[in-house]
Parts: sequence; structure tokens; C-alpha cells
Amino acid sequence: MTMQQYFRTSREARYSVLFAFPLLLLYEGLAAMLSGSAVAGVRNGADVLLKTLFLSLGGRWGLLVFGVLFVSVGGWIVWRDHRQRRSPINSRIFLGMFGESILYAAFFGQTVALLTGWLLQGGPSLVVQVGGPVASLPLGTQLVVSLGAGIYEELVFRVLLVSGLLALGLRFGWKQPVAVGVAVVASALIFSAFHYVGPYGDPFTTPSFAFRAIAGLLLSALYVFRGFGVAAWTHALYDVGLALLS
Repeated sequence: MTMQQYFRTSREARYSVLFAFPLLLLYEGLAAMLSGSAVAGVRNGADVLLKTLFLSLGGRWGLLVFGVLFVSVGGWIVWRDHRQRRSPINSRIFLGMFGESILYAAFFGQTVALLTGWLLQGGPSLVVQVGGPVASLPLGTQLVVSLGAGIYEELVFRVLLVSGLLALGLRFGWKQPVAVGVAVVASALIFSAFHYVGPYGDPFTTPSFAFRAIAGLLLSALYVFRGFGVAAWTHALYDVGLALLS
């Protein structure tokens, strides 16, 4: 398989969803193990946002509906894409995607910091502190939040928000490059602002907001060009690395 074929194939929806599924299991399993509940304890904010909506509509039944809907939609996407492609799943593709995610995660923080430095100071010397109250939590809890950032923040801010804003822009008659650009920038700003909400939100500073916004831009670009799975694992591995090194 050539590199061109690999990048085209790994971008397919079935590979992206299946690649992200183990990350979901890791997050939900570790979160439930630490808290003994599917909703209690410290969990990722995007996860809480989605589940609170369903809990408010139907209580525990609403949470069950969320789980069934989440898995069913993912399964339907995989089934539909597999039916359209009519080719078997190549397990080696997943190894390549995991290698990609490790590579992107390894350079992600440094790249964002350099870009933030250039933006705010005209040079790469700026040091940005991010993490807030979450950094003071036990390691296991930090890992839960980090894994959840990969699966749920990418789901909310990339799959739902970027895709939704893109569809809205196209409906307004914008050309696709313009619609993509607006969707990516707007989602990045909202993504950054989200990190200052709630009891475990970061204390607001201009450098940290810029850092988060640029991180959102890169993750959105990664979602657009490489798909949900690679973006989710890159985000999760980067955050896990921060938790382990803090």
C-alpha cells in the first residue's frame, strides 16, 4: 500500500470510528472504576455537558438513551461506510494511525507554544502555563480527564461543532474553503473558552486562551484532514503525556 492509499483509506469513516472506540472504552472504564458510577466523580467537561443534557431530559433513562444512541450512531456509520466501500478492514491501517497519533502528540505542545509565542510576542520565547485546578488532582483522575478530552472534546468541538458550522456556512451559500475556515476558527475560539468554565476550569489569562485557541485550530485542521480517530488519539495522548510529566 502506498502512502497516498494509506492516507486516503485511513481517512474513511469506518477506520476513524473504530480507531476511536478503544479510547472511549478506556475512558469510560477508568472513570467508572475510580468513581463507581457512569456520571459521578471528576470527568471530562465535554462528557458532563452531553450527559447532563440527556439526564435532564430523562434521568437515568436519559443516560441509557445517550449510551445506546452513541454506540448505535457509531455502529451505523461504520456499517454504512463498510457497505459503500465493499472492501475488508485492514488492521495494519490502525497501526499506522496510532503511530501518526503518537508522532503528532509528541510535537503538538511545542508547536502550539511556538505559534502562541509568535502571536503574542513576535517570537517563540513565551512560556504558557495551562492546566489549572485539574493539574492538582490525583494522577488517576488526571488520566480520566485526559482520555475524556480526546474522545468527548473532539466529538463536541470537532465532529459536532466544526461539521455543524461547516454545514451552516454551506447552507448560507458560502464557498467551501470559506465555510471550512470560519468553522475551524469559530470552533477553536469556543473550544478555548470552554476550558475556563466550571469548578475545574483554568484561571483565565490571555496567553493561556491564545494557547488553547491555537491548539483548537490545529486539532480542527487535524480533524478535517485526518479524521476524528487520529484527532481524538492525538489529543488524548498529548494530555496523558502532560499528566504523566506534571
